[in-house]
Amino acid sequence: MEDNQEVDDSQSLEIPESTPQKKQKTLEEILSRHRKEIAQLQNKEVALKKTAAKGSKAEQKAKKKQVEEEISQLSAKLKENHAEELASLGYNSTKKEERGNLDSLVRAIAGVSVTGQPDQSKPSKSVKRREKRAQEEAAREQRIQEEQSKITSDRMIESEKLERKLEPLGLTVNEIKPDGHCLYRAVEGQLALISGSTSPYTYQELREMVAAYMRKHASDFVPFFLSESMADGDSDGSLAERFENYCREVESTAAWGGQLELGALTHCLKKHIIIFSGSFPDVEMGKEYKSDSSRTGSSNSSVMLSYHRHAFGLGEHYNSVVPV
Repeated sequence: MEDNQEVDDSQSLEIPESTPQKKQKTLEEILSRHRKEIAQLQNKEVALKKTAAKGSKAEQKAKKKQVEEEISQLSAKLKENHAEELASLGYNSTKKEERGNLDSLVRAIAGVSVTGQPDQSKPSKSVKRREKRAQEEAAREQRIQEEQSKITSDRMIESEKLERKLEPLGLTVNEIKPDGHCLYRAVEGQLALISGSTSPYTYQELREMVAAYMRKHASDFVPFFLSESMADGDSDGSLAERFENYCREVESTAAWGGQLELGALTHCLKKHIIIFSGSFPDVEMGKEYKSDSSRTGSSNSSVMLSYHRHAFGLGEHYNSVVPV
């Protein structure tokens, strides 16, 4: 009920052109609420999928498709509502204004003032990082909206391919909370499954272990980090400074984990890790840690994850893979 009241208040608020600070405050409040509404939809999707995972396999498959379609429609409607609401504040892009309005919106999401200010000095590194993250998030949201407008969802296709791959192996996907910590939460769950009780490490401790390992073995990671940062156009500061900032984000933020972090995890834990995917070939890491039982067909000591390119309307995501 509080969320509905908040929506009504923001929609009835008049924003005079002569009060840019009031307009900025209102925009920030609306963007904050938009993020909450997206999170609520994600939680609803997780709940619906858990409910659908009951009954026969045929029933589960039918329910799963129904959930996918329902969430896709709700997500598309939510994006449309958000766009209309932002348009009411003057952020509806025309061809001539598109670049300026997008830049303003990106800066607003990053927490940078959009009011007119003289360009007195070069933006600080922290501001540039926030702007870069906001630009990536804006581009990601746009890509997600385009994907969800398709009649046949890429997410549904990916999910069906992965299901067909795991079913003969007696495996299934265990959904992990999509909060930026998904890789580490999935590994935490796998370690608990392997031990038969609780995981020896929390997801936060896994983050700290990964950052410490990457710092200690920087020469193994810097070449790959350098290629990624060059592709992103990140040339601010020395390579050592950029790598340290990256490690700091790994251990103290909800930064999404990927190939570099998986490489560190397999050595930190001395575990064989296999990543199943419905969009790409499966990947194995840490084969040197593969146990004898794994070589004979059992995967009880291996960490099994699934990589999703189109999950939850968020894009990239990791889940845990468990026996049926």
